[in-house]
Amino acid sequence: MSNSSPSEPALELDPKLLEILVCPVTRATLIYDREKQELVSKAAGLAYPIREGIPIMLPEEARELSDAERGG
Repeated sequence: MSNSSPSEPALELDPKLLEILVCPVTRATLIYDREKQELVSKAAGLAYPIREGIPIMLPEEARELSDAERGG
């Protein structure tokens, strides 16, 4: 269904969307990881996936951050 090629850059999120999205667990701001296509909540220790340009803001879909990713 997608016409993207393997060499095509990752989808970008709308900056306005990034401004209003917060972690559903802690309400903390999120960090956009373009390379991994995730929105990271260091406060909750979770990384929410972005699939086909859509942030999946469900805690049960999030990946737990490693100790190194948490910053300590």
